[in-house]
Amino acid sequence: MINPHVHVPYNRIGTYFDFINEHRINLEIFFAASHLDEIKEHEIVMLLEKIDYKPSVTVHAPFMDLSPGAVDTHVREITVRRFSQVFDVAETLTPDVIVFHSGYEKWKYAHNIDIWLEGSLKTWKPFLKRASDIGTKIAIENIFEDDPTNLRLLMERIGSELCGICFDTGHCNLFTRVPLEEWLRQLKPYIIELHLHDNNKTFDDHLAIGDGSFDFDTLFATLKGKELVYTIEAHTPEETVTSIKRLQKYF
Repeated sequence: MINPHVHVPYNRIGTYFDFINEHRINLEIFFAASHLDEIKEHEIVMLLEKIDYKPSVTVHAPFMDLSPGAVDTHVREITVRRFSQVFDVAETLTPDVIVFHSGYEKWKYAHNIDIWLEGSLKTWKPFLKRASDIGTKIAIENIFEDDPTNLRLLMERIGSELCGICFDTGHCNLFTRVPLEEWLRQLKPYIIELHLHDNNKTFDDHLAIGDGSFDFDTLFATLKGKELVYTIEAHTPEETVTSIKRLQKYF
């Protein structure tokens, strides 16, 4: 029996208190930049105290306008500042994993992975110490990647058990140009979390598991035996419940 995490924006937790308590779900809390500007430590503590059990927690960092592999040093400085705020929150929450978007877009970087990789290493390596001190791990999520090469190279260059991959099924299904088997061949050693949602390759719908065209059978068969964080990213409570039920058949 798998008890997955469910992705919930910080400002929506109160809205879903009844649902959260009823299903006793683990939480992946998304903090947008605006949340980080306004949040107070005691507010986080009070919020979690309203949940009548102790969920396992992961954190999802902001991503809009941010670029961890930026060529422009000022853009990267702002990105690092935002990510530092996420680690400040993590000191209170002590999450198992903090998820960050990779920021790689092949057209923006003219297919030059090395440019992105150089900036990314400057961003991520200093955060390894903070992750270690908190007792958490950094997970880099695939977004617009149409093949896994840049993520594999980043993991090889970072070379730390404190940093791994959050493999997002919906993003892979929507953007990939290579078979799922190739993604898993390259990234399996580094995957520490799964973002589970579905689509039909036309839009990032965040449907329930099995309501689109992603090959979950191959995914779970290939990753069988790995200790992972399983996170549901369906966008409605109904689809979340459906995903949780369908996930169980693989275990």
